[in-house]
Amino acid sequence: MIVVMNMGRSEAQRDAILQRLQTLGLRGQEISGVSRTVIAVLGNVFPELRDELSTMEGVDEVLRVSKPYKLANREVHMDDTVVELPYGVRVGDGHPVIIAGPCAVETEEQLWAAAKGIRAAGAHILRGGAFKPRTSPYSFQGLGVPGLKILKDAGDRLGLPVVTELMSVRDIDAVAQYSDVLQIGARNTQNFVLLEEAAKVGKPILLKRAIAGTIEEWLLAAEYILNAGNPNVILCERGIRTFETATRNTLDLNAIALVKRLSHLPVISDPSHGTGRWYLVRPMSMASIAVGADGLMIEVHPSPDHALSDGAQSLTPGNFAGLVREVGKLAEAIGRPLSPAPERIAS
Repeated sequence: MIVVMNMGRSEAQRDAILQRLQTLGLRGQEISGVSRTVIAVLGNVFPELRDELSTMEGVDEVLRVSKPYKLANREVHMDDTVVELPYGVRVGDGHPVIIAGPCAVETEEQLWAAAKGIRAAGAHILRGGAFKPRTSPYSFQGLGVPGLKILKDAGDRLGLPVVTELMSVRDIDAVAQYSDVLQIGARNTQNFVLLEEAAKVGKPILLKRAIAGTIEEWLLAAEYILNAGNPNVILCERGIRTFETATRNTLDLNAIALVKRLSHLPVISDPSHGTGRWYLVRPMSMASIAVGADGLMIEVHPSPDHALSDGAQSLTPGNFAGLVREVGKLAEAIGRPLSPAPERIAS
């Protein structure tokens, strides 16, 4: 249920509604947009409440929300959410951004080579894994905190915000210290305790779709973060597991277009994990931008043949530069040019 306020409503009228909801054991969350201000009613709402709230001063109308995800719903929040990052990077403002970097931080030299390459090509955000979820316990698990420090140092030197994956509640403080965006991977999309605790840090969260997650489950996972008081959520379609084995996953372009309609949250695409084939990353990047993605997440490694993880889906810096040029031309042609480069250039 949402309470749509009059344009001329007073703070006292708003506070009266919030106080009434609290008295009833409910919670109200104010959402201010360009076109209207609403109060989302959270909790076990009873039918008669709609009539009661409709009579209170400052209320224009009271509407039922048709989907179980309330705060992520475009019915509640009509204006697109724009997530602000350091160096002037904005995600969700109609100008797609590009996140790039290696699957895993392996060495300082490897990360720096990748970071310089993606910065020169026009990327906006640097990615790299320090804690790696691997199917086999014998695979490379990441460098941990030393990897975070290497990633953060490269981002600072090049003027790029950084994003890295958070796997466990125990690592929240370390990841938050060195990262501008906390990534919740596909295996943890429904780790609800992790979602809530990560949200409390206050930093933007990049939430990947689960390996076999439905769109509703994905948006309800985002709801946990929003309900914990963190409005800065970036959704990431990274491919889902289907019967097809020719590619690593099936990149669901339907989901990007549909979620842009269902939710106000920005949605980016990860064609690297979505396909698992480096030569498919470029065409699926183009397709993702065409269907409305707010950005791309691309794996780039200076020497994919020697990568400790996901080398088969990683682009070289040279191939990545070509992808950015082609994606930029397409984005310009459809009236959604890529976002400007981050403000601070490397010294």
